[in-house]
Amino acid sequence: MWDQHKLKVALKPGVFTPKAYTPKSPSGSLPPDLEADFGRFPVKSVIRNIYTLFSRSEIPIAADDQEIMDLFDPSTPLPPWFSEEDLSTYASLYEKSGFRYALQVPYRSAKVETGLSDVKVTVPALLIVGEQDYFLKFPGMENYIRKGVVKNFVPNLETVYIPEGSHFMHEQIPEKVNQLIIEFLDKQSI
Repeated sequence: MWDQHKLKVALKPGVFTPKAYTPKSPSGSLPPDLEADFGRFPVKSVIRNIYTLFSRSEIPIAADDQEIMDLFDPSTPLPPWFSEEDLSTYASLYEKSGFRYALQVPYRSAKVETGLSDVKVTVPALLIVGEQDYFLKFPGMENYIRKGVVKNFVPNLETVYIPEGSHFMHEQIPEKVNQLIIEFLDKQSI
């Protein structure tokens, strides 16, 4: 039986990932004010854009004279696992809360100094990786995970790859993700 109180992780970009992978634009600066970019569009359009752009296996990169939301093509359909009803539900929630908290990690916290050094997660951990996640396309990231460099920071890491998984696989294939989490927890003796 697992104890949820014993499983704690504080993730900060650059602590468990190489500094090179902290969220930055190709020029090396932090992304522009994404809230301002998002604010140019109705909330429902922003959610549609995010799910359409970030469920692909390619990294969406805006040109110097563009913002990320400018990459969206309105003729692109939603991913088959994300319905119009899902879109409406998410949009209604973000209309109430805005995007500030959702953007807190990773963008706003990327430069926050924690005072931590040589941080290691020593409890058993599970990383479920979608093989179609654009995140794996960042230079060196796939090798960082597959070759086990990440285990320097999380030595008891179990990594599971899902061939059809995208960045949103917890929504794309929730039964499979949930089953992997349950199986992982069942193996723990904490």
